Amino acid sequence: MSQNTVIGIIGGHGWMGRALGLSLLEQGVVSAGQLVVSSRSGSGDAYRDWPDVRCVKDNRELVALADVIVLSVRPEDLASVDIEAQDKLVISLLAMASLQAISSQVGSRRVVRAMPNAAAEIRRAYFPWYASQQVTEADRQLVQALLESCGKARELPAERDLDYLTALSGAGPAYPALLAQAMLEHAKGMGIADDIAREAVMQTLVGGSLLLEKLGDDPGDMVERLIAYDGTTSKGLRTMIDGGIEQIIHRGLAEAHQAASGSR
Repeated sequence: MSQNTVIGIIGGHGWMGRALGLSLLEQGVVSAGQLVVSSRSGSGDAYRDWPDVRCVKDNRELVALADVIVLSVRPEDLASVDIEAQDKLVISLLAMASLQAISSQVGSRRVVRAMPNAAAEIRRAYFPWYASQQVTEADRQLVQALLESCGKARELPAERDLDYLTALSGAGPAYPALLAQAMLEHAKGMGIADDIAREAVMQTLVGGSLLLEKLGDDPGDMVERLIAYDGTTSKGLRTMIDGGIEQIIHRGLAEAHQAASGSR
């Protein structure tokens, strides 16, 4: 990316805009002078360690300063984003907003839809993205570099895939958090002290996830091996499977997917 390229983040003080902005700075993807963020107050302490980052109140001022515009606002706030991007590259981080809707609202055909999750705050997000036909190869390389600052980024072959991944990976830690909550409540109900229960649950989920990542195997293979071992884990797994846990997860994902693709 050119050292002269200026990145503008609309909503740069929100949770995702801030996570992306700070990642870009901390990893040296952009210098402080290459970043401009908007907020209603025009200031904030998110970038206090980077005094050369420009903070503006007006989104139109940001667009005038920036070569690349990142939209990091709530989906319901899209209609109030009053800018004219004039075919600058626009990267949307909004759920439930199609390429066509973004393009019509901001006045650019060079639009990328990307779907972050909350793990961006610790640089472990999964960041699928899809680009319009007008996005160039140079644009794509820039998008990949920007998004990879927060974790793993992957370009998708179809926009419909992004709608689905909004439901799957876009939920971020929400699904593991639900499992952790259920495990924690059960442990407490069995008389395990709160601090020990929390420690056990978190270490189990985090350690297990890291092991799955390191092994790189199909998670189903591990499940089958543990069931075949026929120990205590097998008893728990069989009960959960027979109780319909897979079907419940599938129904939840289907409902989230329907909500994510409702605008298309």
